[in-house]
Amino acid sequence: MNYLADVLAGSVALFQPSVLGFMVLGFLIGTFFGAVPGLTAVLAIALLLPFTYSLDAVSALVMCASIFMAGMYAGSITATTVNIPGAPSSIMTAIEGYKLMQKGEGANALGHAALGSMIGGAVGAILLLVSMPITAQLALLIKTPGKFSLILFALVVIVVAQRGEVAKAVVAAVLGMMIATIGVDVMQPIPRFAFGTETLVEGIDLMPLIIGTFAISEIMLQATTRDDPALIAAASKAARQLRRRDFIPRWSEIREIGFFTYLKSSLIGYGVGVLPGAGGSMAAFVSYAEAMRVSRKSHEFGKGSREGIAAAETANNSMCGGAFVPMLMFGIPGDPTTAVVLGVLVINGLQPGPQLLTTQTELLGPMMGSLFFSALLLIPLSLFLFGPFFIRIVSISRPPLYTAIGLVALVGAYVATYSMFQMALTLVFGVLAFGLRRSGYPIVTLLLGFILGPSLEEYLRRSLTLSKGDPMIFLTSPDSLAFLVLTAIFVFMLTRPRRAAA
Repeated sequence: MNYLADVLAGSVALFQPSVLGFMVLGFLIGTFFGAVPGLTAVLAIALLLPFTYSLDAVSALVMCASIFMAGMYAGSITATTVNIPGAPSSIMTAIEGYKLMQKGEGANALGHAALGSMIGGAVGAILLLVSMPITAQLALLIKTPGKFSLILFALVVIVVAQRGEVAKAVVAAVLGMMIATIGVDVMQPIPRFAFGTETLVEGIDLMPLIIGTFAISEIMLQATTRDDPALIAAASKAARQLRRRDFIPRWSEIREIGFFTYLKSSLIGYGVGVLPGAGGSMAAFVSYAEAMRVSRKSHEFGKGSREGIAAAETANNSMCGGAFVPMLMFGIPGDPTTAVVLGVLVINGLQPGPQLLTTQTELLGPMMGSLFFSALLLIPLSLFLFGPFFIRIVSISRPPLYTAIGLVALVGAYVATYSMFQMALTLVFGVLAFGLRRSGYPIVTLLLGFILGPSLEEYLRRSLTLSKGDPMIFLTSPDSLAFLVLTAIFVFMLTRPRRAAA
């Protein structure tokens, strides 16, 4: 109970004018980046990450949390109105929402998406608050071999979750781990792969890799495509037709969807979020599939089902709370966005782990509060006030937009490291990521391989040192064996052939 009291007391800082301002600012930024196809919450936080140097830890974490929640919700805006998911997690919403848009009920679809996002985000934040002590106790039971197996589990799940691209995901993850080996050895003060240059002895900073792989590569991808005038015209027409009162879901529709659907989808989303690397897309898909399985109106799915929208949006926003659990307790990002938020923690000198519950409650409280209030208040408020104007974002001309993003990215990379070499690496990684993405390689696995690779190597070598080189330590340690078995179970479940639809 002391933990809950301390966190709730710490959340009072959220209501300081400056901190509250950063939460609202983060929400607006996340909404913009989430609504524009190709721009994501990951990109927003990656661009703003260098500027967190000038912020205190509370303001930085509050802003990142609100960006995360807003970016997850905002993907439903363009998914519904022009059938272009603003985020991968909104793909299922696009299937149903755009069908309703074509029937003239786009505002109603956006209202149900916002309601689901509000419920899921708030429940996910509450579950995060309640489950943290239990997770911390479990974390204390994990020894060195178990930590290696846990990180291995995370990497394997991340790779296997890339259905149809497992081989390419393996290549990208290994490439990320290889890049991470450049610099000083994790166990001994010996330079590796520096090729005789002092610059590489310092290693590769996280910032150039994040900004290069997400910002620069995205600019290059957008530069190879052209604006579709038909989509822009459709977006403008849809915006003119929307009325604010149309965004409020009808009570009869909410009752038809059912409270249990919202609750179950919230639990599914949170559970998926706790799994490292699963992300909002998997949460939305699993929840959508479950809702379709038990629905009394399963025949409406794929033709404009409000229940499908509610299930998908509730789950992907609830995932936000779950994704913070492995990041805060183990230093293992639950999804790409928390991978970047992990960088914010590192920048502020914070070490993820169970000790956060006793030493940093003044930071956890405002961050959890930001997730909760962003979902409960800012999502419905922003949709009601700005809903008719959201879709006009897609009519912004790409050249000035991405030129500005490119300048901010390069300046941000330099400010983060004050190194011209690291800034040049941003361009190098951008070109590399562009080539990988064009060839179908998931760059998310590259980034997580870079982040988790050093810890994987460190715990592997420490475990083998403890066992005097005997690899059986990973099977004789109960915690390690449990994670290895869990890895095998997930590989089986994610790779087994799906049954043909009846």
